[in-house]
Amino acid sequence: MAGHSHWAGIKHKKGKADKQRSKLFSKLSKEITVAAKLGDKDPSMNPRLRSAIQAARSANMPKDNIERAIDKSNVSSGINFENLRYEGFGPEKVAVIVEALTDNKNRTASNIRTIFQKSGGSLGTQGSASHNFNQIGVIKISKDEISDDEIFELATESGAEECLAKDEFHEIQCSVNEIYNVKKNLEKKINNFISTNIEWLPLNSVKVSKENEENLINFFETLEDDDDVQNIFSNAELKIS
Repeated sequence: MAGHSHWAGIKHKKGKADKQRSKLFSKLSKEITVAAKLGDKDPSMNPRLRSAIQAARSANMPKDNIERAIDKSNVSSGINFENLRYEGFGPEKVAVIVEALTDNKNRTASNIRTIFQKSGGSLGTQGSASHNFNQIGVIKISKDEISDDEIFELATESGAEECLAKDEFHEIQCSVNEIYNVKKNLEKKINNFISTNIEWLPLNSVKVSKENEENLINFFETLEDDDDVQNIFSNAELKIS
């Protein structure tokens, strides 16, 4: 997974499957709750909710969990979640972007700052790390759903900018503003999606020495363990076997 920006792309290779599944379900549930709270409860009328549910199904989240997360949007009307972005530099001076979904930004900022500092890194201001990345829309589809030739043609017709063939899935890239329009066109022929996200793609990757790779992975895992952290992006080039 060398050079990929998204920590989620490699973390599944590190074991701790049960713990990771529990954490993943928790983060997916929070996204479903927030999407349902901010928009229509009907997924067909709410693209963000529809994408969150599709991601949950792709992760094999039980149907009951998904329904509970939607129902929670009604009982948590007094709780306001905020989408926040933190930027900084971790071990090996790699640029890092952390996206959080929180009901207490003071708690989240304090926790993330501490994690950065303990790793030998530092939290920066808005823009300090993000200038090393391009923000794009990324839609992932299992190769079991559609062939390489068919998805390339469909992606082009749907207004996508790139269609990449990965080992296990097709990756459709588009502008951030067009992600749900492209997704809607893809849905005419595709029912199941792995994920639909706004991601930060590094302009240039930073190679990490083998002896320091473990420190960086531990740093990412500590961030991942924070309940408020939803996504982590970096320009580190990791070679996880």
